[in-house]
Amino acid sequence: MLLFAAILQKEIIRHMSKKKEWFGEWFDSPYYHILYKNRDNTEAHTFIDNLCIYLGFSPQDKILDLACGKGRHAIYLNHKGFDVTGIDLSAENIKYASQFSNSKLGFYIHDMREVFAYDQFDYVLNMFTSFGYFDSTDEHKSAIAAAAKALKTGGKLIVDFLNTYKVVNNLVPAEVKEVDGILFNITKEISNNGYIIKKISFEHQGQLYHYQEKVKAIRRIEFLEFFEQAGLSCKQLFGSYDLDSYEKEMSDRMIFIVEK
Repeated sequence: MLLFAAILQKEIIRHMSKKKEWFGEWFDSPYYHILYKNRDNTEAHTFIDNLCIYLGFSPQDKILDLACGKGRHAIYLNHKGFDVTGIDLSAENIKYASQFSNSKLGFYIHDMREVFAYDQFDYVLNMFTSFGYFDSTDEHKSAIAAAAKALKTGGKLIVDFLNTYKVVNNLVPAEVKEVDGILFNITKEISNNGYIIKKISFEHQGQLYHYQEKVKAIRRIEFLEFFEQAGLSCKQLFGSYDLDSYEKEMSDRMIFIVEK
């Protein structure tokens, strides 16, 4: 516990002193949670249930939820009896999730590009496209390498990412969503350097706000290279939360099951 407390304090200081990247600013905003308040927990729980069956999670396993957000996957796993640690760069997310902490569930501010622990976890989960946010390929590689170092030998990394090919081919350039009386004007585009850019503009209480989301359109072959360089081996690739087979043009997700 003293080690975790020291890690937490270190991350809080670094988090406060460092200029926020887009995801730090947007994910800490209350408007992020308003826009996405209707995310389907039933779908998330079904995915977790399917993974538990497929992978054969046991009560003795230790699980790391990497970029855990407000903890919806970690909290549900803990409700199922598992020992779970959630880490996220957003102080607001960790503050919210920490109210659910117990002896087998803890949350910490941490940057996934840096090693959180060595050889500690049976499973590392990176869910719901909580990847691809960084400005360089080296940073993405660092995040995968850090996840690999957190795994015990024989442990598994699960990366749940959007299906790049389907998203790029079916991009909706503009839409308006009304949530809690706020009109969110959303535009999407593919940048020249291969990022999916979502710009979010709205007015609330007489003030204009502008945020963006930027996710690298990482292809399957690039992920496989990241895994190999981190000493990991891809064992399976699914295309949906029901763990259907992956189909490049049709699947909604790329769900990698990777072993150390």
